[in-house]
Amino acid sequence: MSYQKLSRKSGPRRALLRGLVTNLLRHGRMETTAARASAIRPMAEKMITLAKREDIHARRQAMSFLTDEDVVKNLFEQTGPRMAGREGGYIRIIPKGSRRGDGAPMVILELVE
Repeated sequence: MSYQKLSRKSGPRRALLRGLVTNLLRHGRMETTAARASAIRPMAEKMITLAKREDIHARRQAMSFLTDEDVVKNLFEQTGPRMAGREGGYIRIIPKGSRRGDGAPMVILELVE
């Protein structure tokens, strides 16, 4: 299997991943579990790759996945041109330790500058 189910059915899982990617691109940094981070990393990197193309079709593709129009605007006007020199690896995952309640491994996700 090439994706993680995250103990959810397909609709709620897609909504969770869309929200996480949108929040990561809005704030540039977030704290989440390691499983969620490894699930959203390819999606967030695909959105940044779309932003590097800078055409209307790429913008519409990003808008169909992300949940906030302001995030798409910021992605194409600031993040995409900033990452233009990179050939990938836009997201950094930094291990943080275990969550206090259930011991889930926590990580910090951030955009590479």
